[in-house]
Amino acid sequence: MLKNLDLEEGGLVSVVNAALPVASFARFQPQSTDFLDISNPKAVLENALRDFACLTVGDIIAISYNERIYELKVLETKPKDAVTIIECDMSVDFAPPVGYQSTDSGSLSKLDNVDAHQIEEDHIEIPSLVQGFQAFSGTGYRLDGKTKQDKTNETNSDRPLGPSKNRERGVPNYDYQPGSLTFFRNSKLISTEKTEESVFKPFGGTGHQLKSHGK
Repeated sequence: MLKNLDLEEGGLVSVVNAALPVASFARFQPQSTDFLDISNPKAVLENALRDFACLTVGDIIAISYNERIYELKVLETKPKDAVTIIECDMSVDFAPPVGYQSTDSGSLSKLDNVDAHQIEEDHIEIPSLVQGFQAFSGTGYRLDGKTKQDKTNETNSDRPLGPSKNRERGVPNYDYQPGSLTFFRNSKLISTEKTEESVFKPFGGTGHQLKSHGK
């Protein structure tokens, strides 16, 4: 209070009785960015204002919270520049603290021009190739120490890499369309070529004699 009145200890104070209107709105400016560390500043301020009877524009009030002192400057009050806050319903607003640096507005405007769909695609990585399990793909060794000849099919290694058309278990369908169901089955292609039906021939086997005839 001595600081707000610009007084020293032992100074003379002249008090005049005045009737103040009931406050309906007040705007405060924290004098330090440390005030932003408070999780619920409005609740803390509401509890601290119970120790005050009135507010005046230009005053700096000090509140104590978690063994720290926070100073707030009264920027605006309604309906007048001096109001009473005893038994009132007052709305509270905060201005940016002293020394607070806002984010660059230019960078924010650039982000607004970027397509939202493009931003989502930047965070989604879709695999272009699904590699299945390959049995016995390791390196073999012989007991006699000789070099093992690789007899694997080279056509598999020469096959170009690309998106796999076959669905693999555990891999989602990124081309799924809502409202459509697809059932995958292990179907085999039926050859269109006509095969010759085997004709039954009786006694078509090979004969053997139990005793060979001499010449």
